[in-house]
Amino acid sequence: MKFKVISGIGLLLALLIFSCQSEDEITFKRYYTTGSIVYQTKCQNCHGKDGQGLLALMPPLTDTAFLKTNKAALACFIKYGIKGRLLIINNKPFEGEMPLTDLAPIEIAEVLTYITNSFGNNMGVVTAQQVSNDLAKCK
Repeated sequence: MKFKVISGIGLLLALLIFSCQSEDEITFKRYYTTGSIVYQTKCQNCHGKDGQGLLALMPPLTDTAFLKTNKAALACFIKYGIKGRLLIINNKPFEGEMPLTDLAPIEIAEVLTYITNSFGNNMGVVTAQQVSNDLAKCK
């Protein structure tokens, strides 16, 4: 009987905490969590578990200034890759190739939400609509 009461109280507390979250908070958590999975399967091999990159070969994802400055281009980098383009990240030049991906706009939005809110970054949700708009402007 005690177990049922304790379990019921625990469930009630969980429901109260969840119901106190705004729609924006729920969206952020959903994008961030799914983005973490996309990152692990598609990005982590090159950029590392902690987004530190690999010396001069793979750029880190820890430079908030770079991410903010290039926010509209990030979806293009992910979708279409980068080849031979010189990027300056954390004051270090990176040149090479990042392969294109077959990720859908929602997946790109999720992984960008994860990247731009991990590794010392704090930039909020990147929506699928933002990604679609950015992809339409890719050069």
